[in-house]
Amino acid sequence: MTETVIELQNIVKKYNDVAVVDDLSLKVKKGEILGFLGPNGAGKSTSINMMVGLLKPTSGTILFNGKDSSNLDKKEIGICPQDIVLWNTLTCFENLYMMGKMYNVPKKVLKDRILEILEKLHLIDKKNELISSLSGGMKRRMNIAMATIHNPSIVVLDEPSEGLDPQSRRLLWDYILYQKELGNTVILTTHLMDEADMLSDRVAIIDHGELLKLDTPKKLKQIIGKGDTVQLELNNYEDNPKIISALKSISDLNKIFETEDKINLILLDAVKKLPDIIHLVENNNSKIIDISIRQNTLEDVFIELTGRQLRE
Repeated sequence: MTETVIELQNIVKKYNDVAVVDDLSLKVKKGEILGFLGPNGAGKSTSINMMVGLLKPTSGTILFNGKDSSNLDKKEIGICPQDIVLWNTLTCFENLYMMGKMYNVPKKVLKDRILEILEKLHLIDKKNELISSLSGGMKRRMNIAMATIHNPSIVVLDEPSEGLDPQSRRLLWDYILYQKELGNTVILTTHLMDEADMLSDRVAIIDHGELLKLDTPKKLKQIIGKGDTVQLELNNYEDNPKIISALKSISDLNKIFETEDKINLILLDAVKKLPDIIHLVENNNSKIIDISIRQNTLEDVFIELTGRQLRE
């Protein structure tokens, strides 16, 4: 049986009688990467702050390794915030050394660990450079290094890839997977659905403080129906309603909906159905200017569960 590291039981957090987190229950397994997704204002940050003991719930119970949260050793947790938190007037090595000493990492262990982390994050040649001289991507990698210098068993990453180029993102992904190899548990918040899909063993999707779904990425993608997604863009998006109505007659259609003025169909044997789709559109006096076909994604699931309305 997989060991549970963190368990939330009917957690509620209220501010001025408004429930930011509402009856949230979930278990975080030892050694897993848990993707934690939700729109802006969904309650992600509040939930995670309670998970790691930074906030107390209004009601409910939080257990760490089966014990009350009051028994939590803060040294077991490493938090990488979305904002860069570094000492700009110190070097990379000095930043990590200072953080390591704050967590009482033995001196004989600390130096080797610093060099190992800098090597893995491709910052070893910057070890004696001031933080102020680093690029934004390097600072973000240093941010995650600071969160893991004491080898915490629970690593919380708040949108760690925000603003990174593709190469830096892949490097960071490798480091996150390395944390799993060490046996550590990772809680990852991200707005990048491909990141959540690539890294997460399970994904929790919350909205309005409530848990909507918790499962593997593969099983979540089956929520919106089996098959592939065909996306159509018409020369006049005002035709979308009548074309959607016409396309409902296509066989094996699981779902049809509109996003960003484009029509999306989820159906079986999508490739074979393309001639029928095109024929129906043209028979209704409209024209397709772009058509694509792809497998369902976590983004499709996210939009399906949380809606298409923009959140500020």
